[in-house]
Amino acid sequence: MFQYILLEMRRTLRDAGFLIFGTGMPVMMYLIFTNIGADESADGWKTASMVGMAAYGALGSAMSIGTGVASDKSLGWLQQLRITPLSPSHAVVGRAVSGSVTVLPVILTVLLAGALVNGVRMAAWQWAVLVLVLWLGALPFTLLGLGNGYRLTPQGTGVVNIACLMGFAVVGGLWFPLEMLPEWLRSVGRFTPANRFADLGWATTDGHAPSATTLGVLAAWLLLFGAYAVISYRRSARTV
Repeated sequence: MFQYILLEMRRTLRDAGFLIFGTGMPVMMYLIFTNIGADESADGWKTASMVGMAAYGALGSAMSIGTGVASDKSLGWLQQLRITPLSPSHAVVGRAVSGSVTVLPVILTVLLAGALVNGVRMAAWQWAVLVLVLWLGALPFTLLGLGNGYRLTPQGTGVVNIACLMGFAVVGGLWFPLEMLPEWLRSVGRFTPANRFADLGWATTDGHAPSATTLGVLAAWLLLFGAYAVISYRRSARTV
């Protein structure tokens, strides 16, 4: 499986356009949202938005792997993969691990924008932990993207991924605080994977560990999206 992971990582990193634009959009949105009409009292918002936009960028990068998988399926790559000894679960895990390399650049770039442009200041350990939790916490979204890619056409995967990304970003409070939403939608938002994912980062910037609720909700979504990816991989054998 290790060789398969290296192969997929090389294929992913060849797409320089994806890395540049996938990284640039969250940074641009972060700088616009935090600097238009901002005043000296907006330091807390700049930190919270930095985490939210890093989470949004990581979420988008993680899910975009599904579009590549759908293209591979249409080109026959998955059919070739099935005649190898690689099991379905190893194929999904290997693709998820290789896809995680695209998550790190966007996280690091948004955090750098926060530190260098917006003057966000934290202890060194908080920066290190923030990168780690946002990187590892994006795994459920990688699995969701994989599930979409294995199950849908390339066009369908792109549409569904964008719909999920926009929905998670708004309802999960990544663009704006949940307090701006109606009460009923706020209650829903607290149990979305995107909100709990970002909460890993917000807890870090506040200097404490994430709550048991956050970890439990994220674990449940991880299992759900993981099962979805494995089942979709197996079912795609009937269509390729």
